[in-house]
Amino acid sequence: MAMEDKRMSEQNPYTRLDLPEDASFEEIQNARDRLIERDEQSRQDIESAYDAILMDRLRKRQEGKITVPEGVRFPEQLVEKPSKPLFSGVQKSPVWLQQLLDQPSPSEVLISAGVFTGLGAFAVLKQTPDTLALLLAFGVGFTMYWLNRKEQRLGRAFLITIGTLVIGGLLSSLVAQVGLPAIGLVPEALLTLIILALFWLVSSFLR
Repeated sequence: MAMEDKRMSEQNPYTRLDLPEDASFEEIQNARDRLIERDEQSRQDIESAYDAILMDRLRKRQEGKITVPEGVRFPEQLVEKPSKPLFSGVQKSPVWLQQLLDQPSPSEVLISAGVFTGLGAFAVLKQTPDTLALLLAFGVGFTMYWLNRKEQRLGRAFLITIGTLVIGGLLSSLVAQVGLPAIGLVPEALLTLIILALFWLVSSFLR
């Protein structure tokens, strides 16, 4: 009879971990850790009892037989949730806008920023018409290349680049009319810097 009681005790996972059936999840974990620390040789038996208790709790919760206190998490709740996309707003936007906008990697943004920052620095240091025209030509070429590598549509890249060039010229004219000070810059250099900035935005964030 004593042997039968012992077997029944071993088959009951709550008894094996010396826990009441209404023990909290934290108490279950603490009991498992305490018993393993005390008797490492019985680790497999203790882990089996621990798993059986968790499965029993999960089953009862799914059947609505128990309520789960706030803050108690079962194993399936501990799975890390996928992080939200960096540009989640773009993914919720209209299809036509999704097809137009790009989600560049940080390295791509840094590469294009480095190129146009270098061109802009030359424009500030060397404000001769020939130099500024050459820098704009480089900017046009890089923008077309950077856009074309994304979609492999050279005609589309060309139209976007030329459109940006025109918009940059119009914006520069507005800036000149407003009379914003550009200390140390000739009007042509200011025009070049504005267009290069637009080229960076377009090449980085449009397809």
